[in-house]
Amino acid sequence: MLEEKLVGIEARYNEIQELLHQPEVAANYEKVAELSREKSNLEEIVGVIRQYKLAQKELDDTYQLRDDPEMAEMAQDEIDRLETLIPELEQRIKIMLLPRDPRDDKDVIVEIRAGAGGDEAGLFAGDLFRMYTRYCENRRWKLEVVDTKETGVGGFKSITFEVHGKGAYSRLKYESGVHRVQRVPTTESQGRIHTSTATVAVLAEVDDIDFELDMNDVRRDVFRSSGAGGQHVNKTESAVRLTHLPTGIVVECQDQRSQHQNFDKAKQILRARLYEMELEKQMKEQDEMRRTQVGTGDRSEKIRTYNFKENRLTDHRINLTKYNLDRVLEGELDEFIDEITTYYEAQRLAALSASQAV
Repeated sequence: MLEEKLVGIEARYNEIQELLHQPEVAANYEKVAELSREKSNLEEIVGVIRQYKLAQKELDDTYQLRDDPEMAEMAQDEIDRLETLIPELEQRIKIMLLPRDPRDDKDVIVEIRAGAGGDEAGLFAGDLFRMYTRYCENRRWKLEVVDTKETGVGGFKSITFEVHGKGAYSRLKYESGVHRVQRVPTTESQGRIHTSTATVAVLAEVDDIDFELDMNDVRRDVFRSSGAGGQHVNKTESAVRLTHLPTGIVVECQDQRSQHQNFDKAKQILRARLYEMELEKQMKEQDEMRRTQVGTGDRSEKIRTYNFKENRLTDHRINLTKYNLDRVLEGELDEFIDEITTYYEAQRLAALSASQAV
């Protein structure tokens, strides 16, 4: 069954390439755009399929060399390498064939909130915001701050921002959870290490066609902004607070220049939160990854620990520890994101295989 799927995928990829070179197709802008998107979606898996097929052919050819006394040792080394590589490629293909999360290509809304630890937690929330800012810059994504509540000592009680870029949700969705920091605060005269936390939530942006928000269920309040924007912002009631009455969810937005802009952003965030809540409700029994994204912010709950003294970062979900915290804080997050994505995709594959075996 797998071999049939691979043949079909590669055949479709080749067909698209041929279609794009046909004059009647090339003259149709919408058709070209549609085929180009499909081709782009297939390119990665087709590349792995071709590696897989090449490795199989090389293995068959190398088996023939084992009978040659002069080549036997070298052939066996190559056979060992290929017999390790082929199952890895097959596993990778199976994961790539899993149904895609329809939100993976969405832009995202990220919320960072200081948890346990007072001012130090607020400073750590600021460090996380800077880390994600650098990561977005590295990937050439656009980051736009939506709402901030500062601590007054250089950190954030909370900060909400949008990220616009290809695959933003697919790369950031596993950042949700409690992040824990261990370091000596600048105000600590005895040199003692303190532990603080911040929570991160990553929401896929939701369009009207994805989720309809009934504004009759929403109370709208306006107030004077305390955020950035200068005197004009502080003298007018430009900040907006939306309260979803059935659920009690509250969203505030004050960093845009006008009340209308703040209302639009707040409405967008509220819709995303409600959509995520509904999605989690529907998928709870089927998909563990749809559970509530962040906990209480307690120190005992954590997905990662950032230890400044040892320059160490540990992801507790996959027991991965690296001593490159300084680089990660500069936005070099891909190693951790790749590992955690592979882990959860393997979990999905195992669950799918188990359900098919029943």
